Amino acid sequence: MTPSAPAAAPRDFTVADFDFDLPPALIAQHPAAERSGSRLLDGTGATPVDRVFRDLPGLLRAGDLLVFNDTRVVKARLFGEKPTGGKAELLVERVLQGQEIVAHVKVSKKPPVGTTLRMAGGFGATLLGRWPADDGPLFRFRLDGPAGETPYDLMERHGHVPLPPYIERDQQQAAAAHAAEDERRYQTVFARAPGAVAAPTAALHFDEAVLAALEAQGVQRAAVTLHVGAGTFQPVKVERIADHHMHHERYAVPAATQQAIADCRARGGRVVAVGTTTVRTLESWARSGAPEGDTDIFITPGFAFQVVDMLLTNFHLPKSTLMMLASAFAGYDQVMALYRHAVAQQYRFFSYGDAMLLARAR
Repeated sequence: MTPSAPAAAPRDFTVADFDFDLPPALIAQHPAAERSGSRLLDGTGATPVDRVFRDLPGLLRAGDLLVFNDTRVVKARLFGEKPTGGKAELLVERVLQGQEIVAHVKVSKKPPVGTTLRMAGGFGATLLGRWPADDGPLFRFRLDGPAGETPYDLMERHGHVPLPPYIERDQQQAAAAHAAEDERRYQTVFARAPGAVAAPTAALHFDEAVLAALEAQGVQRAAVTLHVGAGTFQPVKVERIADHHMHHERYAVPAATQQAIADCRARGGRVVAVGTTTVRTLESWARSGAPEGDTDIFITPGFAFQVVDMLLTNFHLPKSTLMMLASAFAGYDQVMALYRHAVAQQYRFFSYGDAMLLARAR
């Protein structure tokens, strides 16, 4: 696949262009009672149509290809304390070789290199330095648990689901009242490859009944992997979006998925990306030619899409890079109008919220 240069942006967008008024009551704190019972805004035509998610198979056609992100959210939120007794919290961003991890750290005062935190569950986390360089924003730790236990084992046994900051759970709730619900529902039904600290939320709406209906409709399925990092929730701190630098995330596009996309093109089908993470993965592959690696691709209005024809996505935070991606895909005016409609019709927003289906602007 030959990469192409991005088209010139139609205007010099600022972060403020992607702002909108969102009543706090529309921020979903819990998932819908049923995965496929959430609402679906059909934004593929000139007029938005309000639907429910289980209507999705009827909006696609035989020969289309749905591409999912099969990453699995790990229990990356770890609680502990410093040798002085002060509270500490780690959010594991990436597992390195052996027992080493990279994490965000929440403490009253950063401990010096060599300090061992005592984590809930009885294992240690020794600070080795910053990452990816000496002045990097993240921290590198070695986890010292029972012999034979990997960082993934320790997180599974002692960690908590790393919910986004806008879903309000305190430490007690994370450990008790809502833990079972979040462990089950902040994970897709087809999650496979562990490594994400945030769910590919558009895929949370799929259940076995919807997947069976899609198969009966003749819609094909394929998977990519992008391990979503906590950077997905970081605000854009510059005024002009052209000055923003994206965080890095690991991705992979298997050979079987590459072939499925080629077959879809040959039969005249449409490639339907489930979520912005899938879009970033496919378009990173198209631009670089590399089927796996790290990507910091930043998709904004003016971007020249090469793979994706339709996008299924949730409603994102105001002024977020995810909203910028959706606007690049379906057109700025179209997406802003759909967001106004969603607010007026009281759709539920963000990770546990509702979804919308978009067609690529031509």
